[in-house]
Amino acid sequence: MALYATAASVLAGVESRRGSIKGLVYASSFQNVKQLYALVCETQRYSSVLDAVITSAGLLRAEKKLRPHLAKVLVYELLLGKGFKGGSGGRWKPLLDRHQARLKAELARLKVHRGVSKNEDLLQVESKPGPASQVPRFVRVNTLKTCCDDAVDYFKRQGFSYQGRASSLEDLRALKGKCFLLDPLLPELLVFPAQTDLHDHPLYQAGHLILQDKASCLPAMLLAPPPGSHVIDACAAPGNKTSHLAALLKNQGKIFAFDLDAGRLASMATLLARAGVSCCELAEEDFLAVSPSDQRYRQVQYILLDPSCSGSGMATRRLEEPGAGTPSKARLQALAGFQRRALCHALTFPSLQRLVYSTCSLCQEENEDVVRDALQQNSGTFRLVLVLPSWPHRGLGTFPGAERCLRASPETTLTSGFFVAVLERVEVPSSVSRAEAPAPPPEAAPRRKRRRRVAAPGVPPRTEQEGKR
Repeated sequence: MALYATAASVLAGVESRRGSIKGLVYASSFQNVKQLYALVCETQRYSSVLDAVITSAGLLRAEKKLRPHLAKVLVYELLLGKGFKGGSGGRWKPLLDRHQARLKAELARLKVHRGVSKNEDLLQVESKPGPASQVPRFVRVNTLKTCCDDAVDYFKRQGFSYQGRASSLEDLRALKGKCFLLDPLLPELLVFPAQTDLHDHPLYQAGHLILQDKASCLPAMLLAPPPGSHVIDACAAPGNKTSHLAALLKNQGKIFAFDLDAGRLASMATLLARAGVSCCELAEEDFLAVSPSDQRYRQVQYILLDPSCSGSGMATRRLEEPGAGTPSKARLQALAGFQRRALCHALTFPSLQRLVYSTCSLCQEENEDVVRDALQQNSGTFRLVLVLPSWPHRGLGTFPGAERCLRASPETTLTSGFFVAVLERVEVPSSVSRAEAPAPPPEAAPRRKRRRRVAAPGVPPRTEQEGKR
């Protein structure tokens, strides 16, 4: 029916912030405006409930041609609205009939999990503001294109009230209206009230601002590569951290950015171009297949490793498994296995001096356990560095020194859930005596080898192949 298609179009416009419900409804050509308005309003009111039911029922996976907003409107009408009586469902009724039992079962399961018996009670549970809804809007000023003072002046001219540098988390919690602050830790991070929407702001559209959570800014800041450095961003897409690295480098030096997903890399290339990044080389390649002995990476002293993870620290991803705050045990084991291989592989780059390992996961298996295992495999070569001693949320005490890691959460740091560990190569003490140092090889053999190398200058260096993800 035209009603459902039009309602889906209006809903898409509202959720992408292209206009208000009322404005979009009256702009449509649908004749029964009151009916359309009521359907869109109620569908949006139950939006998160519908998302959970649709995801857990696997509706969009099974019906690949069904658009998400249309699915939401149809499932609302089936489960929470008037239902499809007679021919009211039109051509969508057979599709919904195939999934009706599963959709109803998932709605019932959601009610049991949330401890409610009525559909309306789901809204009451949803309406209670959780910690994640109180996380401020963090905005990183892109210093490749502008400076913090200029960005602040621009917002002030738009009627925003600049409150200076925050001194505590309480200052951030108290933000309201059009007030904004400078973050107390990161010098280029502006902080706005939670519901501030800057997606259409001209500075964001021009790449002068990056909408990036504070916790996500920590990895590049703690890696701290000086201008001129060579850096690897091992699992780079979508690219916010890469652009942050480029800003710290002042576009001087080299970033080697790897990711396996061609679509994500294409989006990342657009983001980096908009941000003015010119020092980055993108590669559609598995980081595990990159050879540490490749001469291109002989000067790499810094690696940022933010591998694929469960995303259990991100509120937007928690619908993957409705009713669960953590992923399944099997998925955790698979992710942790990949993360462990990626970290151990990164530590084999010969010139590496400093590495940051980070995830947007809350799970110990992906965080402290991975770091512990990597350190054990590289005992005496790398150490865990204590960073930001005043940071309030530390690593879980699962092994000696784990408190040197950082954790973040909406409750403790007013950010998304996150984990960061910084590893540094252990330097050989200068006081080591010659007797303790390994003896040099006989001189005659190296001379013969050098002569053979000179005689065959075109032979490429050997590479080591690692298993793919």
